Amino acid sequence: MATRDALKLAEDEGLDLVEISPMARPPVCRILDYGKFQYEEAKNARRAKKRQHSSQLKEMRFRPKIDEHDIHFKTERLREFLEEGHKVRAYVEFRGREMTHMEFGHRILDRVKEQLAEVGQPEPNVRMEGRHMSLIINPKKTDSRPKGDSAGKSEKPDRAPEAPPSSHDPEDVSSEAGKGKRQSVHSPADEASAP
Repeated sequence: MATRDALKLAEDEGLDLVEISPMARPPVCRILDYGKFQYEEAKNARRAKKRQHSSQLKEMRFRPKIDEHDIHFKTERLREFLEEGHKVRAYVEFRGREMTHMEFGHRILDRVKEQLAEVGQPEPNVRMEGRHMSLIINPKKTDSRPKGDSAGKSEKPDRAPEAPPSSHDPEDVSSEAGKGKRQSVHSPADEASAP
């Protein structure tokens, strides 16, 4: 359609002629409300930005003489980072004569790798950078199913099951305990109002 004809058609309907794809041959145009079009585009851009997940490289430092509890604590923190979708770098820092015992660093990183195996995919090699021995672990791809959609979910019954009849009735007369008198029943409200 000629541009002149398209403009006339848009004016007749009280709308705008908007060029959607200028690089196409011939260019693609649509007749629509331009204000509404801009609003929809901005809304789509916001939605796409919200879905975007920016991952960062998180680091955790270990020492060759680290205590058992500290290894466990720091490894759990690395697990949280991996579950959030971040890449993590665990490194052992050596000082002074600790460089002669590199096997301590290998043992620590092997334990970290082992404890994070279900949530992270470690890179195959451990790198030595100066006095730092480091290991990078990437997060594993998770299932994209929504959390509310589970196959083995049990259904709740529509109503609660009836309670079995109670053997204790407060109106019963007990000849032994009450010697022919009714037993009294106290409620928490009676106890609160008692002097």
